[in-house]
Amino acid sequence: MKKVGIVGGIGPASTLDYYRGIIKGGQEKAAAYPGMVINSISMTDMLALVAAEKWDELVSMMLKAIQELANAGAEFAAIASNTPHIVFSEVEKKSPLPLISIVEETCAYAQGKGCKSVVVVGTRFTMSSGLYTEALEKCGIAAFIPTAEEQEIIHNIIFPNLENGIVLPEEKKIMLDLMNELITRFKADALLLGCTELPLIIQEGEVNALLLDTAQIHIKAIVKAL
Repeated sequence: MKKVGIVGGIGPASTLDYYRGIIKGGQEKAAAYPGMVINSISMTDMLALVAAEKWDELVSMMLKAIQELANAGAEFAAIASNTPHIVFSEVEKKSPLPLISIVEETCAYAQGKGCKSVVVVGTRFTMSSGLYTEALEKCGIAAFIPTAEEQEIIHNIIFPNLENGIVLPEEKKIMLDLMNELITRFKADALLLGCTELPLIIQEGEVNALLLDTAQIHIKAIVKAL
């Protein structure tokens, strides 16, 4: 199997899911433990660049992290977070390693499931950037995002609690009520979890639509490429 490189730490909780998922997938695929290099970078620094819209600096940050993975022997790489994929196309052009995109894999998965209408939730940056809405619409899938006020509610549940692996019962209720309301409002057949920490608080069967878990979709694509 090939050695995979993961740009992790953005956030730490989901990086653990990637590690466990890739190990499990490697065992199921070839009864072997896959080689893996994880470069855990600063989420604080990454989010500061996103908030300031310093896209060139974000590209440089990602490229530096990927180069370090290449130097450590990785043969291909993935960024274990949705938000930095805002600059994925620029990073991919200059990357020293082949990259697997969480956005491309999720859109392909949604197409394969026959999705026609999808609600996209995630960090405020991901929801407002058009990252998923534009990609889904190119695939012929209608994509909807919450209002600015609703985006703020979701963002403030993700930060700081979910990013630190903390799920509060009252926040889970707020989130599930809002998700089901959005699904009904937009007559959506799927809910896209555009933040790799959201599966901590929203699980399959808790919303009235197909759940598109971007982290798990990404992990499966990585395992396939091993």
